[in-house]
Amino acid sequence: MKFKPMLVSAALLATVPAATFAQETPRPHSPGIGHTFFMRGSVVHADGTQVIVCIGRADGAQPGQELVVLRVTEHPHGPKGPPTFQRNRVGSVRIDAIIDDHFARATIVSGAIRKNDLVELQRS
Repeated sequence: MKFKPMLVSAALLATVPAATFAQETPRPHSPGIGHTFFMRGSVVHADGTQVIVCIGRADGAQPGQELVVLRVTEHPHGPKGPPTFQRNRVGSVRIDAIIDDHFARATIVSGAIRKNDLVELQRS
C-alpha cells in the first residue's frame, strides 16, 4: 500500500494538539538592531503633554526619571565642506510609566517636544 505524502502530513498534523502551535518558546531578551541602533532615545509619539519615548525597561528606565530632550539641527558648511550637526536642548520630560522593554510613557515638563526629538537621562 502506498501513502500519499499530503495525506500522511495531514494525518500527523491532526494528531498534534492545536495549542502546541500557539505556544512560543521563551527566548532571552534581545532588544533588536532597530531599538539598539536606530530608535533608542527617540521620541516616537508626541500628543499634547504626553510623549512615548524609545527608552524602556531594557535601558534601565524607571518612573520618575527626568530626561533631557534634544533636537538635532543641521548647519550647512559651504559648498566644499560637509554639513555639521548640532544637538540643542529643547526641554525635558518625566517618565510616568514603563510600557515594556523598549518604550515608556512620559509627561512634558518643559519645552515644545516633537516626534523624532532625542531624549537622554539627566546627569547629576
